[in-house]
Amino acid sequence: MDEEQENQVRHYVAAGGVVVREGRVLVLRRPGRDEVRLPKGHVEASESARDAALREVVEESGYADLEIVADLGHQVVEFDYRGRHVVRDERYFLMTVTTARQVTRETKELQFIPDWVGWEETLSALTFEAEREWVRRARAALGSVDSAQRQA
Repeated sequence: MDEEQENQVRHYVAAGGVVVREGRVLVLRRPGRDEVRLPKGHVEASESARDAALREVVEESGYADLEIVADLGHQVVEFDYRGRHVVRDERYFLMTVTTARQVTRETKELQFIPDWVGWEETLSALTFEAEREWVRRARAALGSVDSAQRQA
């Protein structure tokens, strides 16, 4: 790849959560782009992926009391956006909400409408395959956590 091509590539790290409550998954409806997404965003230089994931879920959904249940790993996602090739290293975590308490979201985050939907509906509604993979991993991890708790 020559220098000009390299300048057209944007690399960054993002983190997010698959948040579950009572058999439902938190999705973010984004009508302005006709998308259904999982909460996630950039990992800032001063924070861990875990901290970024928690922060992003709070910022985008408003749900303030979250608990990480499992690390779902990472995957690299590549796509083209506005004339640039993007390479995003994603880290996701399985989370639960410990209360229904919500905080006021910043105006820019109001583009997202939080919604709780069943597992199968989540898999069919999500706009991007990479996010469906996170939901499949979360479902498997949740099954492992439930199995371990029953055996304890």
